[in-house]
Amino acid sequence: MATIPNVDNKRYQGLIISIALFLSLIGALLAFTFYTSNLLERNTALIDQTNQVANSAQAVIKDLFDLDSSYGEDTKSPHIQRVLNRLEQNTTLITSSIAAIEQGGTITDAEGKSYDLPNIDSDAQANIAAANEQWTALEPKIQAYLKDADNVMVPSADELTQAVEQAKTSSLFINDSLDSLTKDVFNSAERQATTIRLIQVLGVAAIFTYFLIFVFFFVRRLRETDAEAFAARRETQEIMETVNTGLFLLDKDLNIGQQHSHALTNIIGTDTLAGENFTNVLRGRISDKDLNTTRQFIEQLYNPRVKEKLVDSLNPLNKVMLHNAHGAEGTDSRYLDFKFSRVYEDKDIARILVNVNDVSDAVYLEQRLEKERSQNDMQIEMLTTILNVNPKIINEFISNTKVHIDKMNNILKNPGSSQFELEGKLKAIYREMHSLKGEASALKLHSFTKIASDAEDKLDVLQNQGKLSGNNFLPLAVHLDDLLSLSNTIETLGERINQAVPKNTSVSKSADATKSAAPRATPASDIQKPKVTVSENPAIHDSAINMAIAGGNDIDLSDESNDDQLSFYRDFAKDIAARQGKQVQLNSQTLAQVAIPAHLKNVVKEISIQLLRNAVVHGIETPAVRQSADKPAVGTIDLEVQGDSRDLIITLQDDGQGIDYDSIRQKLITKGRFSAEAAAQLNQDELLKQLFASGFSTKDQADEDGGRGVGLDIIKAQVKEYDGKLNVNSELGQMTRFTITLPKV
Repeated sequence: MATIPNVDNKRYQGLIISIALFLSLIGALLAFTFYTSNLLERNTALIDQTNQVANSAQAVIKDLFDLDSSYGEDTKSPHIQRVLNRLEQNTTLITSSIAAIEQGGTITDAEGKSYDLPNIDSDAQANIAAANEQWTALEPKIQAYLKDADNVMVPSADELTQAVEQAKTSSLFINDSLDSLTKDVFNSAERQATTIRLIQVLGVAAIFTYFLIFVFFFVRRLRETDAEAFAARRETQEIMETVNTGLFLLDKDLNIGQQHSHALTNIIGTDTLAGENFTNVLRGRISDKDLNTTRQFIEQLYNPRVKEKLVDSLNPLNKVMLHNAHGAEGTDSRYLDFKFSRVYEDKDIARILVNVNDVSDAVYLEQRLEKERSQNDMQIEMLTTILNVNPKIINEFISNTKVHIDKMNNILKNPGSSQFELEGKLKAIYREMHSLKGEASALKLHSFTKIASDAEDKLDVLQNQGKLSGNNFLPLAVHLDDLLSLSNTIETLGERINQAVPKNTSVSKSADATKSAAPRATPASDIQKPKVTVSENPAIHDSAINMAIAGGNDIDLSDESNDDQLSFYRDFAKDIAARQGKQVQLNSQTLAQVAIPAHLKNVVKEISIQLLRNAVVHGIETPAVRQSADKPAVGTIDLEVQGDSRDLIITLQDDGQGIDYDSIRQKLITKGRFSAEAAAQLNQDELLKQLFASGFSTKDQADEDGGRGVGLDIIKAQVKEYDGKLNVNSELGQMTRFTITLPKV
């Protein structure tokens, strides 16, 4: 429905009064004309009536003379009857007409039409009185004759003679009086007609003059209004052509108004905008979801019950990216900011004013500032880590990170043709990325953790998508570059801080030895499935996963203090526990005493990190659950490293909930890896194998600390690579113990 514009009636008040006065003059003239027409009609009727009286008087006298000459003729003859009837009718007519003329009464003509006779002036009154006097003398004699005129038994000659004699005397006076009356009435009517014509001429002249004056002032006012409107349009046009923002109006149907700022064409990148539908302009340039949300948002703006400030916070076009227009050349994608404001007419929402700004430069500046802020935060984070962590651990992390990146690069370079090879490639990359993330998380290097987590998200998608191709791995190269850049940054920062301090030769050598001794990842196709043996002890389930692989290095003892390593593990466990809403205490009696061979330092550290994370995330319960099970609120984790001449033994035990094999079985069914019937047939050894399978986790939601099913897979791969053994002991609701044996040579 079209909106009625709001008009200021005061502006047109003079025009309305002028038109009303003009119409009043015309109405008055028409009313006067109608009145005078009626008056003339009455005068004409009066003239006709006087003429009729005169004619009737002549007819009466003629009939009397005719009857007198025909006296003795049979009164029943047609001639006598016709004359008598006419005489009677004319006598009655004259009597009534004279009375009507004299008193200004109502008369009825032969056709039955009634007329109101006007009051006559004094001269006419004298003439009608004289005629009436003569008629009064004649009329009784006529009536006396007519009484017995057709009765043969009664003689009427005397009455007729008297009537004839009186008619001879009165006829002249009646005719003279009626002629004078007719002249007086005619003259009076003529005077009235003259007066009426004069008044009509003057009225028409006044109306015409007023019309000319009205037109003159109206045209002048119209020209002034047109000039004002033209000036306003010119000012509006100048504003619309000069303003740097896009301005336009939207109706309820989301149609753009006919007027919009010149800058809007450049901002939107479309020439034809006036009258176009707003959704058609945006379609294909923003997402369908944003387009639908925009339509709903504008509909809410037209809802008077919705607060404008409230709905403005839901604006979907706030700094939105507008993609290239279809078929438009040289039109870059840009960030636009749309502001919507209601336009009211009285209290009704008439239209929506849209203000569009190209905020691309501001957005790009914000992004650049945000990137610089992130880099500054990252450098502060790195500086904090460098200042609070043993330099040996930092150097090991840098070295290990580069080793992980090199391994992932080599894995990416290695082509895979079959689906089995691609899946093995994916698992290998996933293990390296997860190991890197674990060590970064332990050092509270959240920048590393964030990049690694993003990469794991993509790896998780690939792991669940089914069929793989070589191109699926290309986006991972970006994450590797980012990780390498961060690694170089923290290394540079460390060198700048310690540039005045002499380098510890043994530490450098140890780092070089670590880098040179870092084992390369074995292709997934070469990894043999572990052999699992289950203890028959009903209380404690003891499984041993024996993995054999060739290799070994000489032992190179480091001068690093294991007390720092224990402190590192304790901080790591507490950080994870805080994020998981748990409380833990890490204990170790042997870690600070045992000498770990140089070639096993990294693998021991990586295995310990994965075991600690697994214990906190999956083993230790929340304080509320522990207290309900009559356990201390703080969970206990024991990490022991022991060695003899042949082997190095890592043992990690927690007093948590233990391994729930029924939960593993149900998770296998939920993930679709086994049917309910097949899962029911799995024994504990087979269920434990699935627990160590890549991509399997009992955690419902993945987060920074777990849920991706990679941690135990890393441990399994490391133990296999170093030809070690893995034992898992668990008692449901009480404890879980991992025992890993690594040969020293």
